[in-house]
Amino acid sequence: MPQMGESIVEGTLTKWLKKPGEHVDRDEPLFEISTDKVDTEIPSPAAGTLSEVLVEEGKTVGINTVVARIEEGGNGAGPKPKAAEPARAAAPPPPAAAPSRPAAPPPVAAAPPPPPPVEEAPAAEPAGPLSPLVRKMARENNIDLSQVTGTGAGGRITKQDVESYLARRSSQPPVSAPAQATPPRAAAAAQPVAPLAPAGQAKTRVEPMSTMRLKIAEHMVLSKRTSAHVTTIHKVDMTKVAKVRERHKAGVQAQYGFSLTYLPFITRATVAALRHYPLLNASIEGNNILYHNEINIGIAVALENGLIVPVIRNADERNVLGLQRSIVDLAGRARSRQLKPDEVQGGTFSITNFGSFGSIMATPVINQPQVAIMGIGTVEKTPVVIDDAIAIRSISYISLTFDHRLIDGALADQFMTKVRQVLEDWSEDVL
Repeated sequence: MPQMGESIVEGTLTKWLKKPGEHVDRDEPLFEISTDKVDTEIPSPAAGTLSEVLVEEGKTVGINTVVARIEEGGNGAGPKPKAAEPARAAAPPPPAAAPSRPAAPPPVAAAPPPPPPVEEAPAAEPAGPLSPLVRKMARENNIDLSQVTGTGAGGRITKQDVESYLARRSSQPPVSAPAQATPPRAAAAAQPVAPLAPAGQAKTRVEPMSTMRLKIAEHMVLSKRTSAHVTTIHKVDMTKVAKVRERHKAGVQAQYGFSLTYLPFITRATVAALRHYPLLNASIEGNNILYHNEINIGIAVALENGLIVPVIRNADERNVLGLQRSIVDLAGRARSRQLKPDEVQGGTFSITNFGSFGSIMATPVINQPQVAIMGIGTVEKTPVVIDDAIAIRSISYISLTFDHRLIDGALADQFMTKVRQVLEDWSEDVL
């Protein structure tokens, strides 16, 4: 398990990309990990054959823990893990069988020699080693592991396999035996459900949260519990910016290979406002205010299974084109799980562009330990009144959620006024 940043002490191995016995090239993705900062692929440190997997999927281990072994230049490593597997898989059956089988032989005495073999067959453990967690879950939920299909390396059963089995089992219709044991009132209540069962229409589906989803939930609750959230929303005329963008976007696309969006313009304006009002670039440490000398802007990136906020360091040193390049790079690597943990920490202020999904306005949650986050609504052509005449302007609603423990409403609005002025009076060149 690699050291993925100074503040990270452990990681969850979420998926093996290679199986024991398979060849892997140096720097080829070997497994995926999830930390409280980022999900990423870990490349193989050497070329060779993956001879043994020591940490199963879903397990959280400390940094520097050996998770697998690679035989450099070897091609016969397959037998090694298989030799180890029987030893691991064979040990558990006796304890599992001990509680249930000794009671059966006494009553049947000598008459039934055939039954023991019949009982032994289903009791055989599945292929592959079983983790203590999987065994514990099987015991607590009365699961016959021979009925569970393993998707881990070598066909072993993982925690996710057990949870999926439980989800399927819970969605199955009640059988006649449980109905007899059920009290009359409960049985009567269950009867109307029975006709729907053959159609296979379960009313619920249980699916465990991903590590990233759990971390997001944890951070959101922590932020709400920590900061006094207040949101102010300003209407911004983006017409000048829209014209500059329209003038340059084709050239930027042709020369650099990426689109020119509104986000780098707004980021540039935000940087200018943070210089004027450094308290919004600060954080709280106990009873002290920690002022940051660097302006590091976190840009929220939507992923298929969650959200991540990579950081543009020293954002005040970049022009619009430089900011756009950084945004495209970080977003692309975030979606392909190529970010490094250091690239998602150290932010001093965050921006989330929900307008790219058509949202007009929202009240985002502060990214701790920061004290403010900006939300950008979609830019739309809107009829507005200018000098008693109706004109069509490109309008966006931009929100600022701030920590009222440190930021007062007046300061928040002064900050937003500065952002609005920079955007409405845009004069800076893109390149």
